[in-house]
Amino acid sequence: MYIRGYQTSDCKELAALFYNTVHIVNAKDYSKKQLDAWATGQIDLEKWNQSFQEHYCVVAVDNNIIAGFGDIDRTGYLDRLYIHADYQGKGVATDICNVLEKEVHGSIITHASITARPFFEKRGYKVVKEQQVERVGVFLTNFVMIKERQPVV
Repeated sequence: MYIRGYQTSDCKELAALFYNTVHIVNAKDYSKKQLDAWATGQIDLEKWNQSFQEHYCVVAVDNNIIAGFGDIDRTGYLDRLYIHADYQGKGVATDICNVLEKEVHGSIITHASITARPFFEKRGYKVVKEQQVERVGVFLTNFVMIKERQPVV
């Protein structure tokens, strides 16, 4: 497996990976109604591509299969981190986070799902608050989490 930068040609596959990961991996922590609201299958690929290009985005590839992806913006907001259902627990998220976290100085913030919270806690992130996020009239619980880091002097 290797990690490379995002390419525009990845966008459609990343959208499918996002949908499948939410509906398979997060199903243990969220209802079907919540999963359908979170990942509707109706992603504006043009907007996602633009977002990926504006952020630092990396893709993990294993035998020509995209195993996962993640992105972070210049402010230290870790926006998306999704790992293919078949690659859960194999270090893919750790490898992606290691790369993303090196790209920014100072603290990193993410909005972690119930499913992802333990992963981020093991990485030293602390829960700032639990929140209810509305998606198409449906509420989902997630956690604002921060990883405090000393600025590089």
